[in-house]
Amino acid sequence: MPQSTPAGPDELALALDRVGYLADEGLATAAFLAARLGRPLFCEGEPGTGKTALATALAEALGVDLVRLQCHEGIDATQALYDWDFPRQLLHLRAGGEDSLYTRRFLLARPLLRALEEAPCVLLVDEIDRADDEFEAFLLEVLSENAVTIPELGVVRAAVPPLVVLTSNRTREVHDALKRRCLYHWLDHPSLERELAILRRRVPGVGERLAEQVTVAVRRLRAAELLKPPGVAETIDWASALLALGRTELDARTAAVTLGAVLKYREDADRVIAAGLDALIAG
Repeated sequence: MPQSTPAGPDELALALDRVGYLADEGLATAAFLAARLGRPLFCEGEPGTGKTALATALAEALGVDLVRLQCHEGIDATQALYDWDFPRQLLHLRAGGEDSLYTRRFLLARPLLRALEEAPCVLLVDEIDRADDEFEAFLLEVLSENAVTIPELGVVRAAVPPLVVLTSNRTREVHDALKRRCLYHWLDHPSLERELAILRRRVPGVGERLAEQVTVAVRRLRAAELLKPPGVAETIDWASALLALGRTELDARTAAVTLGAVLKYREDADRVIAAGLDALIAG
């Protein structure tokens, strides 16, 4: 745990607030316990609820580096851990080098190895639900030991375990074995009051009327049957776009031409327009 870790959840919430991330009591407690107990924090929830932003904010609040591993379909241990720099090894051979080709100077550290070597740090394993079962099992082993074995070099062990944040959009269920290794927290969309506070913080120039209209409209969009309901990031984007256009209020015409800031599928935009933009921004 970094030496600068706050003494309790309230203090951590204040530290996160100072870097622009507004965490509620439950999330601040989960993050504090993950840091204090040396356990990974598994954050699950809908896209746009602030899971990735939490890891970024934690790194900034704790004064440590952020190391990010972006998961995707087909990711394997080599992409996450390390690889050998074959072009440099080949050049070394051609230059008549006689020392071993498998030394640290020819090793390319990927995110997991970097996190172990650079700790204390925050390791973000983003969208673990996109990876397959085999990668989950590999990751579980690394997180359990906070160490990896490189056959040519030996064991690399973290002097201080990184603070690990795993995120999932729940496109599939992550195995229980990995979840049991972690502290778990479900991130829901924030309350109206908290989302307004986030919007005011992230878009300082937004007026009270416009902030309320945008926030209420986005919450109505989330209640509709859309392919991709908007997250907090889209609330911020929409308000920023309206502010850039010099708008102080949201009307149906302006909403129609700026929907691309908040809705990312044509079918969603068509459905919202067909339902009536006046209803979306009423009240």
